[in-house]
Amino acid sequence: MSATLKMTVPMEVGLCCADLDAMLAFYTEVVGLALVNRVSVPADKAQATGLTRHGYAVARLQTSYGERIKLLQPATAPEAAVRGAAILDRQGTTYLTFIVKDLAGTVARLQSRGVVFDSAPAPMQVRPGTWLAFFRDPEGNVLELVEYDDPAAYRPDLAVHAE
Repeated sequence: MSATLKMTVPMEVGLCCADLDAMLAFYTEVVGLALVNRVSVPADKAQATGLTRHGYAVARLQTSYGERIKLLQPATAPEAAVRGAAILDRQGTTYLTFIVKDLAGTVARLQSRGVVFDSAPAPMQVRPGTWLAFFRDPEGNVLELVEYDDPAAYRPDLAVHAE
């Protein structure tokens, strides 16, 4: 059976946000993603896409591995998200996972920049060889950091990129 989607580049994820400037500062200055571009989309085009009846601004960010996150701020403030106390308290909850090297060092660097972790302790081993830490961006979106003792065992298809 062949895949229905014939991907041509790594997947991109979009996050609706209320304050694009604050989110952009967090993702570039704290998390360390690179700004690729920032554009505006007028209301007529935005409405045709089904994203919003109003125009919106979008900032595209890229990880060091090549995935992208799109931060999208509609011209009219979006409704606030309803979040549970725990990450999986609400159906439809999503989070972004970054698989990293030196999770303990990454956690320490983020904490030195004011990031507070949901995970306690952070990082923590959830099963042999798998370490993680959860935290949130300024608008409450959940981010996960994971480190595998053996990344090639987790993703043998990507073992070439593990170094």
